[in-house]
Amino acid sequence: MRPFNKTSLLLAGFGLLAVSHPAYAQDAEDEVITTGLRQAYQGDFAPLEIPQANQTLDNELLTDIGALDLNDALDLSASVSRQNNFGGLWNSFAVRGFSGDINLPSGFLVNGFNAGRGFGGPRDLVGVEAVEILKGPRSALFGRGEPGGTINLITKRPEFETGGYVQGTIGSWNQYRLEADAQTVLADDTLGVRLVGFYEDSESFREGVETEKLGFYPSITYAPNDATTISYELEFTQQELPQDRGVVYAEGFGFSPRRIFTGEPVPVETEVLGHQLEVGYDFNDNWNFLAGMGYRETSLEGGSFEPQFGSRQTFRQDGQTVSRFFRFRDFDSEYLTLRAEIAGEFDTGALRHRLIFGADYDEFDNTLFIQRDRPNPRGDFLGDGRTPSEATLEEAADFLLLDLTNPIYGNVLTNGIGPNTDRNEVLSGFGFYIQDQIDITDNFQIRIGGRFDDFEQDLTNFRADPVTTRTLSDSRFSPQIGAVYRVNDGVSLYATYGEGFRQQGGVDFFGEQFDPNVTESIEGGFKVDLGTLSDTAEGALTVSVFQIDQSNILVNDQRAGVTGFSSFPAGEAQSTGFEIDANVEFSNDVSLWLSYAYTDAEFQNSFPDFDGFGFTITPGDPLINAPQNQLNVLVIKDWELDTMEFELGGGLLYVDDQNGFVGSDFTLPNYTTVRAFAEFEPVENVELRLDVENLFNETFYTNSFADVWVQPGAPRRFRFTARYEF
Repeated sequence: MRPFNKTSLLLAGFGLLAVSHPAYAQDAEDEVITTGLRQAYQGDFAPLEIPQANQTLDNELLTDIGALDLNDALDLSASVSRQNNFGGLWNSFAVRGFSGDINLPSGFLVNGFNAGRGFGGPRDLVGVEAVEILKGPRSALFGRGEPGGTINLITKRPEFETGGYVQGTIGSWNQYRLEADAQTVLADDTLGVRLVGFYEDSESFREGVETEKLGFYPSITYAPNDATTISYELEFTQQELPQDRGVVYAEGFGFSPRRIFTGEPVPVETEVLGHQLEVGYDFNDNWNFLAGMGYRETSLEGGSFEPQFGSRQTFRQDGQTVSRFFRFRDFDSEYLTLRAEIAGEFDTGALRHRLIFGADYDEFDNTLFIQRDRPNPRGDFLGDGRTPSEATLEEAADFLLLDLTNPIYGNVLTNGIGPNTDRNEVLSGFGFYIQDQIDITDNFQIRIGGRFDDFEQDLTNFRADPVTTRTLSDSRFSPQIGAVYRVNDGVSLYATYGEGFRQQGGVDFFGEQFDPNVTESIEGGFKVDLGTLSDTAEGALTVSVFQIDQSNILVNDQRAGVTGFSSFPAGEAQSTGFEIDANVEFSNDVSLWLSYAYTDAEFQNSFPDFDGFGFTITPGDPLINAPQNQLNVLVIKDWELDTMEFELGGGLLYVDDQNGFVGSDFTLPNYTTVRAFAEFEPVENVELRLDVENLFNETFYTNSFADVWVQPGAPRRFRFTARYEF
C-alpha cells in the first residue's frame, strides 16, 4: 500500500474541519431511509406518485446480506447485470440490458452528483447509507447518464446524534477487514461530525491474487438554524490489486481452471480523493434552495499480463498453455460538477404544481497513457512443430506463456514495450432543467419536464506527429412526460416516456469522434403500498413493463485489435421486458425481498465484418452480458429467545445464460447460487454473524468481455463478523 502523501493528509484534515449537512431524504421507493427530510434533486413525492420504477437498497438491507461493495448491492436487483469490470479494477453494470462505454467505469451518482467516472477502483459500501436504482433514462433531471438507468449512492452523513460501531471480519482466503462508523454533536447541537473508514487485506480463490484497501470518509454538518444547512464530506480510498481478466475459454477444451490466475501478481494502484460541498436553504414551508459542488481526482497506475486474443491465444491449441501480452497503464482523471436548483409547490386555480428547476455544469478531464508488449506466438509455435506446452522456460518467458498445469509466476519482460495510447480528453457540458408534476384531480397527476444540454469534447492525441487536438460540440433537449392515477390509497397506475443521452469518449479507427449515445424509453406499470391493504404485511410491490431504444452504440473495432482503444458505432439496439419488485415485512417477523426481470436486449441492425475477422452482428443478436431472466430472492426471519435476538436468512440468485462476446455465439451458462447467514446478539450491543456464500459450491461465470476474458464466480465462501455498537 502506498503511504499517504502530504496533500492527502492535509485534505483529510480539512475534511474534519469543514462543514456539512444531513442527508436529504424522502420516503423512497421500496424502503424507508431513516435520515433527513427530502431526497436531493428528485423532488418531494410519495412512492405511489412517482411515474417510474425505482428500487432503494437501504442500509438495513445491505447489512442483512453482508454487502461489502457495490457489486454485492446491485446483485439484489434483477434489472442490473454485471459487465466487463476491467479485470476487477472498477464497477461496470448494465440496467435493463444497456450499458455505457466499455472502456470506462459505469457512471453513477453520489448524492445526486455525477461521480462514477474515473479510476478509483471498485466502490466500497462502508460509507454508503443506501443505493438507489432509478430505472430508465433520467437525463431530464440528471443530464448525461447511462442508457438503461441511473445508480445513485446516498452517503452516510451526520444525523445529529452520538454513537456508532466498530466491526471486524475474517473470512475465506485470509480475508481480514476492520471498519468503523462514529458520530457526535458539537457546538450547542449545531455541528454534527461523522467519521467512517475501513481497512481490508484479502487473498482470493485465484492463486496469486491479493488486494489491500483503505478508505476514509469524514463528513460534517453545520445547521445554524432551522432553515439553513451547509455540508462538506470527503472521500479518500487507496487500493492495491492485480488486474485479473479471469479465465480463458476455447472450443474443445472448455474453461481454464477457475483457481488459476492467468495474469501475474503485479499490483495496480488506484486512488480517489473526492469532495462534496452543499448548501440548503428553506425559504418557507413550500420552497427551498439546494446548491452544491463535487470534485474528484482519481488515478490508476500499474502493469498487467492479460490473455491474448484470436490466433495469438495458445490455449486454443493445447488447452494447457495461455499466451499473454503486457500493458502498463497510467490513468488520471479530474471530475468537477456544479449543481443548483429551486423546488417548491404552488396552485393555479384548482391545480397543484410541484416544481423543480435548476442548472448544472460538469467537466471530466481524462488522461490515458498505455504501453504494450504483445508477442505473437504462431499456430505451430516457432515453426518447428512443437506445441506451446513444450516450450523451454526461456521461450515461455519470451512469449509470456503460462502453463496452467504448473503455473510459474514472476515473469520478467525480455522484450521492450512500445507506445499504445497517449491522449487527453475533456468532456464538458452545461445544462438546465425543469419539471412540473401537476395534480389534475385528487387521483390523477401528470409530470412534464425537460432539459437542455450544451456539451463539448476536446481530444488531444499526443502520439500523433504533430500532436493533434479535435473538438466536437453538440446540444440536445431531453423531454419527459408521465402520468399517475391513484386507484385508491394503496394502489397507483403509472406510465412515462423519457429520452436520454450520453457523451461518448474516444475515437474510431480513423481518429474521428462519436456522436452521443441516445435513448428513448416508454414504461408503464402499477405500484402497491401493502401496508394500506393488509393488516399482516407492510412494504411495496412494483410491476412494470418497458421498452428502450438506443442508437449510436459503440463496440470494440477489431481493425485496431481487440485489445486496442478504438471503437465503432454498431448502430441500434432495443430492450423490452417486464419486472416484478417486492419488499415485504410480515407481522410474524419474516421479511421478503424479491426482484425478477425478463429483459430481451438485442441489436436492431447489421454490423460489418472488417477484414475477415469473423465479427458480425445481425438483427436479433443479443447484447453482451444481458441475461433474459434474472431473479433474486431473500427471506429473513427475526426472533427473540430469552434476552437474545436472532436473525436467520437465506437467498437465491438465478442468472440466465448470456452472450459473452459481441458478434459471436460464445455464451456464458446460466447459474444459480444460494447464500445463507445467521446473526445473534449474545449481550447488549454485541452482534456476531456468519455468512456462507455460494452454499452449494456452484461453478459459474458472472460476465465477460470476450471468450479469453471471462470472470469466474467465487467457490463456497465463509465470513465471520463481530460488531460492537456504542
